[in-house]
Amino acid sequence: MGILEKLKSLKIELPEAPAPVGSYVAYKKSGNLLFISGQISIEKNGNLIKGKVGSDIDLKKGQLAARTCCINIIAQLKKACNGNLDNVKSCIQLAGYVNSVDNFIDQPKVINGASELITEVFGNLGVHTRSAVSSNSLPLGAAVEIVSIFEIK
Repeated sequence: MGILEKLKSLKIELPEAPAPVGSYVAYKKSGNLLFISGQISIEKNGNLIKGKVGSDIDLKKGQLAARTCCINIIAQLKKACNGNLDNVKSCIQLAGYVNSVDNFIDQPKVINGASELITEVFGNLGVHTRSAVSSNSLPLGAAVEIVSIFEIK
């Protein structure tokens, strides 16, 4: 089963790849590596999942925000691969930033929302290295932002 079919079976409809909100590009290729700029938790309908995990939103909503970032990462990946997600050889790394209160310590559990989705979609090709850190604020008040690196054909 191809990746687009896998997304369909998971009932995931990719949005248009979000445009950058600043002076940078959404992704950049270097050899076979694709670096995707930070994707924030903007849902397909344009709503932003925002707030601080541990006060404004709970762990479960934080995980949904991370999953939303991952869907935006896959949309950028699709655009960079000219629509062919089967050109993905490997997810190398996800670096997750969680807008959280000072005493919140479950950033890894929040970013699991993205890690679990990327491996569900890409299988063994989605197994990756990762970091999950706290931030006192993120762009536009987003709950989560994730940066990624992929190897492509």
